[in-house]
Amino acid sequence: MISIKNTNILQLLLLLFLLTSCKGNNNSEQDLSDNKSKKTFVLKEGPNLTNEYVNSKKNAIEHFYNKNWPHNSLNGGFLVAKNGHIIYEKYEGLANNKTKTEMTSSSSLHIASVSKVMTATAVLKLIDQNKLDLEQKVTTLLKGFPYPNVTIKNLLSHRSGIRNYSYFTDKKEIWDRHKILTNQDIVNLLITKKIDLEFRTDSRFSYCNTNYAILALIIEKVTGQKYKEAMKTIIFKPLGMNDTYVFDYDKDRQTANPSYRGNFSLYYWDYLDAIYGDKNIYSTPRDLLKFDMGRNDPDFFKPELLKKAFIGYSNERKGLNNYGLGMRMINWETGQNFYFHNGWWHGNTSAYITLPEEKVTIIALSNKFNRMTYKVRNLAALFGDYPFKLDDNGNGE
Repeated sequence: MISIKNTNILQLLLLLFLLTSCKGNNNSEQDLSDNKSKKTFVLKEGPNLTNEYVNSKKNAIEHFYNKNWPHNSLNGGFLVAKNGHIIYEKYEGLANNKTKTEMTSSSSLHIASVSKVMTATAVLKLIDQNKLDLEQKVTTLLKGFPYPNVTIKNLLSHRSGIRNYSYFTDKKEIWDRHKILTNQDIVNLLITKKIDLEFRTDSRFSYCNTNYAILALIIEKVTGQKYKEAMKTIIFKPLGMNDTYVFDYDKDRQTANPSYRGNFSLYYWDYLDAIYGDKNIYSTPRDLLKFDMGRNDPDFFKPELLKKAFIGYSNERKGLNNYGLGMRMINWETGQNFYFHNGWWHGNTSAYITLPEEKVTIIALSNKFNRMTYKVRNLAALFGDYPFKLDDNGNGE
């Protein structure tokens, strides 16, 4: 019989402990997309809709669509759903005018600032997993960050006071616009060029793309993944969003569906087209429906945390319009609330409307400039007590 010395046994036990510890602490994809239950997340549709209900809504929606986008003028995708069930959808026009590729349900379009809703959701997911804290100072995450009072919450709610990168990088003494700007470049410029705050942090609201470009860097810092991979791990893959991706400026310019002006003339790439977090997610109406169903599911993350996204944080002056955590809203004195986010980048326009009480989702995307995209908010009046009229004009981003 072979005898093993006690010292060897201790060494083996120590080695086993170290291997187990490394396995448990790695920043794996499974860990990042983990749910509270440690099980794979499954999208759940709500109760089925009766044919009578569907037909009553479908006729009104179709009339609205034909009135606002005659002759295939949307050039994109449009969808209305309740309980996760699609009541009406339509895809018209050309995803690519040069190749004459027709628009379909799987045509991924740039969703512009609706990307902010997804970035915010990823941040909330990391908070849910105790990898971030809503009140955490950005200085604890990004080395050299020059604004000591700015928190994650300030970035999410556009109350940081940081200036919009598109306004200070257009000055030649700040940035050479022949060079492509990156997210890290933005932070470096804030530090090295000593860009002052526009106003004292948390003193008021100012919609600012820089906030979400910084949040994307924070997602990368916490996950150890590039933003495009982290978003796939945290949101796209768990929710089955197979036609959704983060645009990579170096890799995707030849394959991404282009952006057009109203006359189908092409928008060319510019020095701001590599920035992500505030924009640069491509998606489809069906994938955005999956996203809406997922983020409103109590199994995706804690309902009390999601509830914070639907609270308005800008109440300095009395008014109807407000902003939560990656979510625009209208709060009427009657107590009724309307939640949405619009997007606009180059010729891309997008509208994402979520009605949690009615479990209704309304999506419109177009890659040929058209302000009518924003009018889809008026369809909310078909499902609840919303003071919209179907022939009212919509608003921009």
